[in-house]
Amino acid sequence: MKRSPSKECAVNAEDGYVRMFLRGRPVTMHMPDQKRDSYRLDHKGALPEHKLKLQWVYGYRGRDCRSNLYLLPTGEIVYFNASVVVLYNVEEQQQRHYLGHNDDVKCLGIHPDMVTIATGQVAGTSKDGKLLPPHVRVWDSVSLNTLHVIGMGVFDRAVTCVAFSKSNGGAHLCAVDDANDHILSVWNWQKEKQLADVKCSNDSVLAAAFHPMDDNLIVTCGKSHLNFWTMDGNTLTKRQGLFDKNEKPKYVLCVAFAENGDAITGDSSGNIYVWAKGGNRISQVVAKAHEGGIFSLCVLKDGTLVSGGGKDRRMVLWDHDYNKQSEMEVPEAFGPVRAVTEGKQGELLVGTTKNTILIGSFPETLNPIVQGHTDELWGLDIHPSMEQFVTCGQDKQVHLWDTNSHQPLWSKTTEDPGRSAGFHPSGAVLAVGTMTGRWLVLDTDTQDLVYMHTDGNEIISNVKYSPDGNFLAVGSHDNFVYIYAVTENGKKYSRVGKCTGHSSFVTHLDWSVDSQYIVTNSGDYEILFWEASSGKHVTSMDLVRNVEWATSTCVLGFSVFGVWPDGADGTDINAVCKSHDSSLLASADDFGKVHLFSNPCSQPRAPSHTYSGHSSHVTNVAFLHDDSHLISTGGKDTSILQWVVA
Repeated sequence: MKRSPSKECAVNAEDGYVRMFLRGRPVTMHMPDQKRDSYRLDHKGALPEHKLKLQWVYGYRGRDCRSNLYLLPTGEIVYFNASVVVLYNVEEQQQRHYLGHNDDVKCLGIHPDMVTIATGQVAGTSKDGKLLPPHVRVWDSVSLNTLHVIGMGVFDRAVTCVAFSKSNGGAHLCAVDDANDHILSVWNWQKEKQLADVKCSNDSVLAAAFHPMDDNLIVTCGKSHLNFWTMDGNTLTKRQGLFDKNEKPKYVLCVAFAENGDAITGDSSGNIYVWAKGGNRISQVVAKAHEGGIFSLCVLKDGTLVSGGGKDRRMVLWDHDYNKQSEMEVPEAFGPVRAVTEGKQGELLVGTTKNTILIGSFPETLNPIVQGHTDELWGLDIHPSMEQFVTCGQDKQVHLWDTNSHQPLWSKTTEDPGRSAGFHPSGAVLAVGTMTGRWLVLDTDTQDLVYMHTDGNEIISNVKYSPDGNFLAVGSHDNFVYIYAVTENGKKYSRVGKCTGHSSFVTHLDWSVDSQYIVTNSGDYEILFWEASSGKHVTSMDLVRNVEWATSTCVLGFSVFGVWPDGADGTDINAVCKSHDSSLLASADDFGKVHLFSNPCSQPRAPSHTYSGHSSHVTNVAFLHDDSHLISTGGKDTSILQWVVA
């Protein structure tokens, strides 16, 4: 048996297999007969000729971030999702992307010149487990060039608020981090020099802003506080907002400034308080402006005010004297208001906590222009013949997306959180596996439920139809694969087999081109083969070593093992997928990266092109039916990225 120097891989040509080790466990992978004589471990794999370019980011991060939606003079709206800052021209249906961050972006500030942008991120982790420090990046929104990187090694955990000064030409930048004391710091960003810092609050800080007429005054607010900070040299002095006889809210959620310099706050009790310019006392009260919290305030160019509600999902327009002028409601499906900003010609842009961006104007309805998932996302499959794909997540949402309009053609709410999805080869129905052992079949045209069944009570990690459409394999975390005969074009199901033999949960499965065999991977790195019609375990390798597989989604196998990095833990690669023309192999890893390899990928540690954009584990990848694009899904970052294959 020949071993490579690192003892990572060994070949047994006589018996026709390669053995690799994951976490010290041997994984034996049998090669096709035609490779037996010619295969060499030390043969160098080539980089693929194709590359990926990020074309579209689906979704918006509204679930836990604020003040992160603005209109730029270019006509683009700017917001972020995962580690990407998106510049989206709605009319032209085009996106540009700032890709300077290496982990979740948490906050965004626009310079008074309306070109320079500052974005702050969380602490990241590099591939080898090293901490990457949280920091602020200042960049040009026209060229997308990074101008300055601020606060490396200064901030703790994450940068949660960032804002430019207004009255001195935007020379200063303030930031709040996520340290226990939530440090407020002020910077000369062009010199990357810190001017002052102070402990802001033990409790969470939700917003920080410079006063528009006084570059030495910063207002911060959050849990049980509103603070007015005066900067003198390198010291920041605090005056607390005094609520006097007014109700002191649990949270001051947002702050804005009126034309005359008054500060305006919205709080968790639904009150709007006006704080006279330069003072720390309330000069006017709009009590119970909303039922529940006020998550966003926006002063429009004409000086009127818009407030956006959480619990009541209402948008209210107030005149200069804070009298109600008009109101409208965000539809329940899109969730509470998170951010409000002025769009073009009196339109409003509204970001919601359900990761949607809507556009509209009083008193009309609001229409979604960006939608996304709101919870961990694993389920992905590609339509067999159209430019469409389906995703399902733990938010109980199933979305069928159109890759050209980048909008859902339809969305359906399921009773259980979703985990996996698979189209029937006809495209007429799709199966959805859930976190509870239940799986369902939906009509792709009508979204009607055509079948539902429960197998075990564990996660259904895989639902995959055979290439001829006559079978459905359902892979479960209960260690079994259930096989169903499919009739009436995907409307009728009857169980024909159950694959028993794995000693850990089923993670991946593929069908043979002739629909006769299934190959599966499990949580303890086993590769097993099965006869589809009966569910019988195939133990003779000579029966299956030359089988041609319709798909390559199993992360362990002779044709894909080159995707594993040196010293990999067996959970480092979440998904792989080969292109339909079999020339490319994409992988999704635990470090937020999408990799593109040449296929087959049968040399240890094969070379790849590597792409960033996701911020947490990438959970799935799939090529469109014509290989023109690759779709990738992020787990905790809930984002979907669409890449052009060029």
